[in-house]
Amino acid sequence: MNLTLLLLPAIIMFGISFFKNKKAKYILAFTSFVILGPIIELFLLPKPYNILGSYLVADKLDTYVLLVSSIVGIGVTLALLTLDKHVKVSPKAYRKFYRFFAIFWIGLIFSILSNHMGIYWIGLELATLSTVYMIKTNYTPAAHKEAWNYMIVGAIAVSLILFGIILMYASAKPILGEDAMQFDLLLAHAKEIPSPFLFEMGFAIATIGMFVKMGFFPMNLWLANIERASFYPVAALFSGILESAVVVGFFRFSQIAMKVNYDHLFIFVFVYTILTIFIVSFLIFRAKDFMRLFSLSGVEHMALIVIFWVSGAPFAALLHFGAHAFLKPALFLSTGVLESNGKYKIAGALRGYKGAKGTLFWFLVSLFLLAIISLPPSPMFFSELYGFGAMISTAKESDHMLAMIGAILFLLALLSIIFYRFVAIYQSMKYEGKEEEKTVYSSELFALVIFAISLMALLLPSSLAYLKSIG
Repeated sequence: MNLTLLLLPAIIMFGISFFKNKKAKYILAFTSFVILGPIIELFLLPKPYNILGSYLVADKLDTYVLLVSSIVGIGVTLALLTLDKHVKVSPKAYRKFYRFFAIFWIGLIFSILSNHMGIYWIGLELATLSTVYMIKTNYTPAAHKEAWNYMIVGAIAVSLILFGIILMYASAKPILGEDAMQFDLLLAHAKEIPSPFLFEMGFAIATIGMFVKMGFFPMNLWLANIERASFYPVAALFSGILESAVVVGFFRFSQIAMKVNYDHLFIFVFVYTILTIFIVSFLIFRAKDFMRLFSLSGVEHMALIVIFWVSGAPFAALLHFGAHAFLKPALFLSTGVLESNGKYKIAGALRGYKGAKGTLFWFLVSLFLLAIISLPPSPMFFSELYGFGAMISTAKESDHMLAMIGAILFLLALLSIIFYRFVAIYQSMKYEGKEEEKTVYSSELFALVIFAISLMALLLPSSLAYLKSIG
């Protein structure tokens, strides 16, 4: 397995995106399936596997995230085939989307597989810049404005990450020299870092940058506004793929920070994420359209993933991550049908479906809506059981057990608000409003079926054993 084989499908996609043939979009969709081939091969190789010396190294965590992301990419490109049936989109915008999706995917590969902090940042920056142009494929003033907003806030976020990386590198340079940029060496020598305070400062600054990119406090509405202004496949890419690259960076940095000073890391991240969920829970309660609702829910779930990870439950965090990566893009892609002619209608959104395709569509969307609030047998139900169990174990071992238990109860109260809101929305979608006939197309239905099968695959004993082995 070499780097060229991993990048080749994206390079082919980039080249084909310049063809003006009407059938090119079908070839482009097929190319997204080809991306899965080398990733499956990489997934089956013994780990760790050096792809490019010590700079790009595939381990179990990397390949799991990359495999999940590639499946999401397939679902998004399938839904793109019928995008023009739901919204006004020109052939030029189609080609432009695929062109920058190819660049985005190249950046993602470098970012996820990187064992070097500098390469991780370069890949993240490449993915960030390419998404600016994907937002602008929707030729409206709102999308143009939000593309600029994304570029400005995204630039601030990646600048914070870069500054944090510089500080972390400086803290370990006296003992590792130029190799202080490598994740594996930093992890192996974390307890020997001569300037732990400098490393912690760098980690905190980089973490704030990553949290901003994921829509955490204080930028809770930033991502929701961008996804509302974009075409729904762009929102699906944000929630299912871009956030994957960001959270992998957090996993890598936090593994090192846990060895430097676990108590400082836990308090900082725990307080930050609970503050984020506190704000997001009330924003979800007031959400008036599907795109903002799903976007804000994504912020809540990313915060839970982070909490579970730092609470010593990597299995719960990774299971929750996989479930979220499949569920949220599926819900975003379904908005093409749910929002008739671009008009938001919550009441009756799950009514008016005829035939086998329509019945299967509303059934799958109903399952996804109920699964996202962790009703069994959703993978999120099991991940939250393990995650909250780990949080209680951490609370028992801390010097402030009552405060920790109180914070956990407060978190559960906030999640109950979100649960209530989603149940109320589902009831309104299914049992209220006028029944208007809606059309479901085969390609977008196939995308939802892929996500449903992927969700079920997460609960296979072999999948669960693999995730446990990562932790």
